[in-house]
Parts: sequence; C-alpha cells; structure tokens
Amino acid sequence: MSVEPRLNRLLASDGRCFDVAIDHGFFNQYPFLTGIEDIGHAIREVCEAQPDAIQLTPGQARVLQGLRLAKKPALVLRTDVANIYGDELPDHLFSELIDRPVEQALSLDAACVVVNLLFLEGAPEVHHACLQNVAELKPRCEQYGMPLMVEPLVMKTGSGGGYDSDGDPEKIIPLVRQGVEMGADLIKADPTDDVSDYDAVIEAAGDVPVLVRGGSKGDDRDVLERTHAIIDQGAEGIVYGRNVIQHETPSAMTAALMAIVHDGATPDEAMDLLRSAS
Repeated sequence: MSVEPRLNRLLASDGRCFDVAIDHGFFNQYPFLTGIEDIGHAIREVCEAQPDAIQLTPGQARVLQGLRLAKKPALVLRTDVANIYGDELPDHLFSELIDRPVEQALSLDAACVVVNLLFLEGAPEVHHACLQNVAELKPRCEQYGMPLMVEPLVMKTGSGGGYDSDGDPEKIIPLVRQGVEMGADLIKADPTDDVSDYDAVIEAAGDVPVLVRGGSKGDDRDVLERTHAIIDQGAEGIVYGRNVIQHETPSAMTAALMAIVHDGATPDEAMDLLRSAS
C-alpha cells in the first residue's frame, strides 16, 4: 500500500515539514518535562501557530486528536522507548518498540511513525536493538501505507557520564544511509558540527526527505540562524522540541520557524516576527 496519502498530510504543498516534538515524557527524565508539565496546554499553544505536525506518544496523542480545529497538525507517533538520555546511565541500556505500533498509529489517525536508530559509543547492543526495531516496523508500515520516519542519532560519552550528541559528519552520514537502506520514508537527523557539511547528509539520503533534529534548548538567534542555514543546505524541514516547548512563547517561536521553513524568511525577519508575536 502506498505511503503517499499520509505523506501528503505530513508534508506541506512545498514538500517541507515542521514537526514539533512533544514526546519527551516517554523517556523518564525529569528535566525533559519542562514546558510540558500541562500537556494539554502545551499542545494547544503550539497548535495556535499551525505547524505541519506534532510528534507525540500513544498516551498523549489523544489530546491532539481530541481537539476540534479547522486545521489540525498531522500526528507523528513515537513508537519506541529508550533509557539512554540521563546524566547517569543505568547498567542496562535498551531501546524497545511499543506493542503493535502501526496498529496503534492507525487507531490514532497518525500520518507517520518515528523510531530511533541509535549509535552510542560503547553500546553496540543498543544499535542492534534499534536495527531490529526498524526491521520489524518496515513491513508493517508497508502493509498499511504508513510512512516510516527513522531517527539516526549518533551519541558520544559526555563529561557528566551520560551521552551527548555527536555532530561528526563521518559518523552521521553512514548512519543516515543505513536508515535509508533499511527503508525509511523520512529521515530525522542531527545537524553536523559545521552546518556547511550538511549537504553531504542530504546526498546520502538520496530522494528521502531529511528533517533536522533540534536537540537541546538554545539561544533564539542561534536557533533561527542554524535553521536558516540547514534549510539552505537542502533539508526538507525540522523536528524541534525543546527549542519550542521550553520557549517563553512557544506559539511565537513556532511561527518564526515556520516562516523560515516555508516562506524563506531570513533570521532577521524571523527574529522580528518572534519579537512582534511575543
């Protein structure tokens, strides 16, 4: 079954997408809940700026789908749980699919499912588990015409004992390519340390759209400049969470980022829009 009908719900008419990630509560980290303590309020506020999609977990997707809106963001459903994000790592690391992920996505009227493809320094067993997750999801997605977003995520050991994102293109590029080879319909990948290297990530993905992951909360100007540069390199969109939901005015930040992704706004124009809407 073709994935095109649901992809057309996810991607705007220009083929681009801004997916706001609000799935952080899945990962059992107290700091991740900042800005989404009241999940209903967080979702409604982001919806005001009408992003293309909102990324949620099965337990919270009902909040979005319960809203009566003339134009509702598409649902991207998170399908895997991992325990790799803490400052202090447990003895046993895992990444595990939820039960019947595609069937749950269908019942929630999702336009896409997303799954991690983790490559963690010193933890090859987690990469193996992620490969198994992607391999299990792909034929189910094909059966029901559900687009599969694969999230290749390279991480290195940080100074605090946990993991930090690794922006080395020589690590990101082969992992992105592996996700494509496994059958991804979309890729969600970290930015490279030097944004000018990102065209090589786009090339590795071929005709599969690449959406760029936002990561930790950053300075407004830096976030807007990085977003403009990454779109200019050929990315089809962004998946940002904390840079939206932890902003003092999430709807204004969403609108500013939408202007860059879809309207070609410069960082200065996006900053003006952010200030006027805040």
